[in-house]
Amino acid sequence: MTDGSDNVLLRVDNLVKYFPILRGVFQRQVGAVRAVDGISFEIYKGETFGLVGESGCGKSTAGRTILQLYKPTAGNVYFEGVNLTTLKSEDMRRLRRRMQMIFQDPYASLNPRMTVNEIIGEPLLVHGVIKRNELSERVAELLRTVKLSPDFAARYPHEFSGGQRQRIGVARALALQPEFIVCDEPISALDVSIQAQVVNLLEDLQQQFGLTYLFIAHDLSMVRHISRRVAVMYLGILVELASRDELYSKPLHPYTQALLSAVPVPDPVMEERRQRIILEGDVPSPVNPPSGCRFRTRCPIAVKVCAEVQPEFREVSPGHWVACHLV
Repeated sequence: MTDGSDNVLLRVDNLVKYFPILRGVFQRQVGAVRAVDGISFEIYKGETFGLVGESGCGKSTAGRTILQLYKPTAGNVYFEGVNLTTLKSEDMRRLRRRMQMIFQDPYASLNPRMTVNEIIGEPLLVHGVIKRNELSERVAELLRTVKLSPDFAARYPHEFSGGQRQRIGVARALALQPEFIVCDEPISALDVSIQAQVVNLLEDLQQQFGLTYLFIAHDLSMVRHISRRVAVMYLGILVELASRDELYSKPLHPYTQALLSAVPVPDPVMEERRQRIILEGDVPSPVNPPSGCRFRTRCPIAVKVCAEVQPEFREVSPGHWVACHLV
């Protein structure tokens, strides 16, 4: 999936992650949760690539598997041409300085027993990039970068609001000067008034340091604001991928159309006119996904072939990929 550009920072090739289901005294495997089931895409240097879908579709698992926090069941991840899935642990540890993660829950991702100075300074000490006597100065600089006072360094996480904690998480991710950051729903646990501040901060940091983001979210309006290209995920697979403007103006997959129809429009006249697509039923279990097209059990336009053949994820126009028999 390429446009011939040599500007690719990260390439995901048919990535699969299954979690085994174990039963009985001998922990025999009786099945698997197919969290990520063969996704492929590329992320270019300096861009923000959005990955959207409803809760439980495998977005966060995909992000963690790309960074090798989970070992993939199959498939490959190439970072500047280096296959991460085949690296030895020591080589992966060295390369990890160049890729970091901002976690979803700022309350759970910071150690409550560590001060801010220790939290932000830990990666610097673990990777040996700084001497201990230089640590306080570097932490103060990182706090200023994320618009926090250096005086906060001696405090503990419980003394901060959710937005401030997430900024501390961002500072920790920036500590090793990475090129690529996975933002795993970094604003979903925050108040609406704080969300815009954190997104604006991420955009400012991207311009300042030339960062590349994989931005995982279920808030389509926020993804539209921050991303250049967007991929839509459903039950472990990608169903559509396109540039932001094309995806929002010409969604082709019935699932993408349904998601976008649920996004509020600030124009009452337009809101009155547009058609709302209500999906019937619940998302099937990733333990036993439907045959053929995974979306067919909820699709308003499904036909017989949808139950028999899994649609190919194919390019229907330049840069616009979709997995649907009827497109």
